[in-house]
Amino acid sequence: MTLFIILLIIVLGIIIIDAIPQFYIWQSRIKIGRYSNQESWKQKVSERSKKWLFSTPTIKLTDNTRLIIIDIIKGNYKRNAIQYWQEASLLLGLIEEYKSTKSETTKVLITTYLESKCNADGTWKNQPNQIDGVILAYAIISIPFIDVNKYKASFDAMYNLVLSLKGDDGTIAYKSHVKQFRYVDTIGFICPFLTEYGLKFNHSEAIDLAVKQITEFNKYAMLNDTSIPCHTYHLQSKLPVGLFGWGRGLGWYAIGLIDAWKALPESDTRKSVLQQSVIRFAKDAAQFQDNDGSWHWLIFNTASQRDSSTTATLAWLYSNTSSIPEIAELSFESKEKALRYLMKVTQRNGAIDFSQGDTKGIAIHSQEFSILPFTQGFVLRTLYKKES
Repeated sequence: MTLFIILLIIVLGIIIIDAIPQFYIWQSRIKIGRYSNQESWKQKVSERSKKWLFSTPTIKLTDNTRLIIIDIIKGNYKRNAIQYWQEASLLLGLIEEYKSTKSETTKVLITTYLESKCNADGTWKNQPNQIDGVILAYAIISIPFIDVNKYKASFDAMYNLVLSLKGDDGTIAYKSHVKQFRYVDTIGFICPFLTEYGLKFNHSEAIDLAVKQITEFNKYAMLNDTSIPCHTYHLQSKLPVGLFGWGRGLGWYAIGLIDAWKALPESDTRKSVLQQSVIRFAKDAAQFQDNDGSWHWLIFNTASQRDSSTTATLAWLYSNTSSIPEIAELSFESKEKALRYLMKVTQRNGAIDFSQGDTKGIAIHSQEFSILPFTQGFVLRTLYKKES
């Protein structure tokens, strides 16, 4: 009888562990998207971003919704590297808010976060050791009120991490065990940081590396004569590998391209090289924006799930390109449509819903669509971005 009770408790525990996340998702979508105006929505998005900065929701490695206790025990439920780009995005969003509002409260929050990541001497407390963490270094180097020289040791460490993954072709691999591929994700992870690092520390080679990472990807991983990226390309054969038109792949490309481009001064000839890519990509991506303002996780297939992470990152791209006459009108319209959609998929607590989960590998994409702090941060960035 005692054994039966123990087994019953174990079974009930497993059922409860599986049920809690599903119940949370269900209840969080009650009254979703009921915001009367953009200002009240922006406030809610900001509040949620600030709460998540120090208590970032776990982003699952797995799509499993049954017997998830097994994934937890095996260590397959979460991974720190995924969390880096969640926190980086939130920090970037709050930086944009601070730049717009000069709020002391936001400044204190950013400072407190920085102190949780770096020691008083400017070194990392726990240095990220994967390429995913480079975008966190980018967020930190972007804080407008810090002395970047104080934290140079941290930035140098991340630059050296990038260089440790440099191949014979002069571009950067995503991880050491997949050096034969070049991932679109890596453009978003490293190119903004390399550009800022190069500008702030007069290191032109870092900027050259960022531009090369983008231009080489343009050569070998775009669909025909478009700027629609594939997930990866194979280094030796120069053939694209994986899906063309993966939504968040467009997002990673957009982040790397637009943040590198906007950082460079007009006098830098590399800016004009990137600007041509910006124009082509902005035009091509806009063709696949749905009438409701969203992009789907597979942009060519309107039967696929709409993806908020794609929509948020492309909204950020378009918020930065209205200064380019050739695409000014397109940029404004695409951004505004995207924001209207994102407002409709925001939960009552301010969390943006329906973002695709973490990718498992080449052509193995998540079919879980839920909250993602990465999306939250880019929505906040866009809402506080002044037109340029």
